Amino acid sequence: MGERAMPGIQAGGEAGEVAVLVGDWTLLGLGGRFDELAAEASALHAHATDWDLSGIQALDHAGALLLWRAWGRQLPPGLRCAPEHRALLSKLHAPPCPQPPRGRALLGMLHQGRLLLGFARHLLDALTLLGQLGLDLLTVLRRPRLMPWREISAHVYRGGAQAMGITALVGFLVGITLSYLSARQLQNYGADIYVVNILGISVWRELGPLLAAILVAGRSGSAMTAQLGVMRVTQELDALSVMGISHTIRLVWPKVLALGVAMPLVVVWTSSLILLGGMVAARATLGLDYVQFIRGLPAAVPVANLWLGLGKSVVFGLLIAFVACYFGLRIKPNSESLAAGTTESVVSAITVVIIVDAIFAVIFSGVGL
Repeated sequence: MGERAMPGIQAGGEAGEVAVLVGDWTLLGLGGRFDELAAEASALHAHATDWDLSGIQALDHAGALLLWRAWGRQLPPGLRCAPEHRALLSKLHAPPCPQPPRGRALLGMLHQGRLLLGFARHLLDALTLLGQLGLDLLTVLRRPRLMPWREISAHVYRGGAQAMGITALVGFLVGITLSYLSARQLQNYGADIYVVNILGISVWRELGPLLAAILVAGRSGSAMTAQLGVMRVTQELDALSVMGISHTIRLVWPKVLALGVAMPLVVVWTSSLILLGGMVAARATLGLDYVQFIRGLPAAVPVANLWLGLGKSVVFGLLIAFVACYFGLRIKPNSESLAAGTTESVVSAITVVIIVDAIFAVIFSGVGL
């Protein structure tokens, strides 16, 4: 292979309007003449209209970049070169990546502001509904006959008694899992008997009320929202308004009161099944006798945990029913809004329950322990 010639630029044509490149236009061939050739190429580009690169022996990215900058970052119109050299120059000629529009940040801020406004609107509407419930309570205290008392018992059955099956199954399985995992760890330290303490305090204080509230929110809360939504779709709510019947007294208050009464009963049932599952798993894993487990439970768990769990369950029931009715009354008369409202109701109710449970945990951190 012969030795490559030094790179150079020659003016061709009658008027010198053609720039002819020769030699080795690579990083090694350019050597210390990079600035010199760059200045010469830029000066020729001012009046040369055609460029002839057919005499170049070799061209790499360094030489291509030198020419690209001399050409003002665009290919000259009359360019003659080998196909492989044109391909290399075309890569430099590729269009730049599209830049995000300048207003995208502003649009993002507007979107976040819209979300905040939506959240504030939800809070305002919820406070409005809460205020209406307060006014209706005063009305019912003066005229108790306005309250549909039979509806309260019906909702206690639907939201409480009919939820016993799913809460029993889930509670029993959760108790087995919790007891099995706790027993495995306690067995390593010879503290088998303390499984009663762990199960008792965690179940009556936190796990029982929280698990029951989540299950009821997904089952009974969604049913309440769907019921009110269907009444909106079938225009039953409009019919009640025409007859002068208050929505909150006839529909909301019975659901709120019923779930506030039913939730403590569901919590006691769910917590008992969790402990039953834990007791079975403790017997199978640690050989702990059933009688010993039952007798050790009152001594291991202070009674304050029971009252704390029952008190939280009442608050959870009231909140779940309130959130379910709030989203149910907001549903528009179409099936799409009904599906979206039911989903938002369940998610919001579970979120509110978890937030309130965390608040209770912080406030009563020194009680019953």
